[in-house]
Amino acid sequence: MDGSGNGYLRTVGDYVHLNPVRARLLQAEQRLLEYPWSSFGWYLAAPPHRPAWLRVDRLLGEPGIERDTVAGRQEFERRMEARRAEESDEEAWQGIRRGWCLGSGEFKTGLLEHLEGRLGEHHAGELKRESAESKAERIIREELKRLKWGRTI
Repeated sequence: MDGSGNGYLRTVGDYVHLNPVRARLLQAEQRLLEYPWSSFGWYLAAPPHRPAWLRVDRLLGEPGIERDTVAGRQEFERRMEARRAEESDEEAWQGIRRGWCLGSGEFKTGLLEHLEGRLGEHHAGELKRESAESKAERIIREELKRLKWGRTI
């Protein structure tokens, strides 16, 4: 359900790390690393110099970087800078901008089921509404199945 292995994490990671570029907060000659409010620098830092909770292995692994080494982190930066140079098509990001979830309907349903009962004040209204709708649809499906009715949602 976490989107592993299908490019989801890489797409979202690229989107987040390239935000300063799209917002024109960096000059063309500046490295992504120079933007101080991004987590990108933490992904390039050696393990003792970054937060213990940060999982770099998964984001590095998405493009095939197998080890969290100096060479692996340099390769990650090189690839992100190359991705930055390719960055020109705003329509490429519409899938992320359209809402809180990027992925198939099945993936979204799985996320909503996982979030059921866990949403707090800080979650967006759209997410809360969709979570409530997903719960209602699940209850109806379960009841239709229990009653052995052939029609499902």
